[in-house]
Amino acid sequence: MPIYEYQCQSCGEVTEAIQKISDPVLTDCPDCGKADLKKLLSAPAFRLKGSGWYETDFKGGKKKNLASSDNHCPSKDSKSGCGSCAATSD
Repeated sequence: MPIYEYQCQSCGEVTEAIQKISDPVLTDCPDCGKADLKKLLSAPAFRLKGSGWYETDFKGGKKKNLASSDNHCPSKDSKSGCGSCAATSD
């Protein structure tokens, strides 16, 4: 759900509210109680709710770590290997 920022035009208090996109815009300040809140334009923020948002939820197959792989070049033994193998050979 999106997190919106509001600022009271009367007291200057800034507050955040977790709302659905379809929820009406807030108008009453939680600090001073006046109906003088204005929605601020800020960086997008949202909260992921429910299960299925963790890396461990998608563990099923074997992942290949290409950064630490020793056999990244199929022609490693030849002189015409990839640029990184040719530079490190000999």
